[in-house]
Amino acid sequence: MNKRNFYREMETIADMFKKSAETEDNGLRPRVLLHVCCAPCFSGSVDSLTDWADVTAFFYNPNMNSAEEYDRRAMELRRFIKKAGLDIKAVIRDYDSKNYYRTVRGLENVPEGGIRCEKCFALRLHETAKYAKENGFDFFATTLTLSPLKNAEKINLIGEVIGNDIGVHYLPTDFKKKDGFKRSVDQSKKYGLYRQDYCGCVYSMGDEVS
Repeated sequence: MNKRNFYREMETIADMFKKSAETEDNGLRPRVLLHVCCAPCFSGSVDSLTDWADVTAFFYNPNMNSAEEYDRRAMELRRFIKKAGLDIKAVIRDYDSKNYYRTVRGLENVPEGGIRCEKCFALRLHETAKYAKENGFDFFATTLTLSPLKNAEKINLIGEVIGNDIGVHYLPTDFKKKDGFKRSVDQSKKYGLYRQDYCGCVYSMGDEVS
């Protein structure tokens, strides 16, 4: 079985909407709710969407090990959007660490990248999908697929299952493709973004993941 190219799948969807915009006076631009883990990953992902879709950033990461870290990353997202001159709204949800610890209870000692991470991905994507459904978005997606150290296939499959359950389209992505990760590094240097060296949860501290 051929391995799926999630970036190409996104491009196929994008091409459909671009053609609609070229052939119709009021070409349809879909609304995409993009879950954001941090400003650097957002900076390397968002350009793949904004030429064909209207994007809203959605910051919900209850896995953060402290409210201070959560607030710092949320503020960096807002700062980047402003400094880069992006016409994008940022929805910042309240810090909800209790939900994360309840979700991963009993998995504290599982190695990074295992089932604990999958449950964390699902928790964040489920909240994103719910918001997308309740607020009339056409798609939801996540910047989590930008990191070379995260399994994009797992993330996409989790997103598809959640989208089907909730009733909103999940947009397949692999934002690290086409130099997405390099672009995030360059953008971080250009705008002086806070670039963390761990995913966010206390269990990942010391592991560079984004």
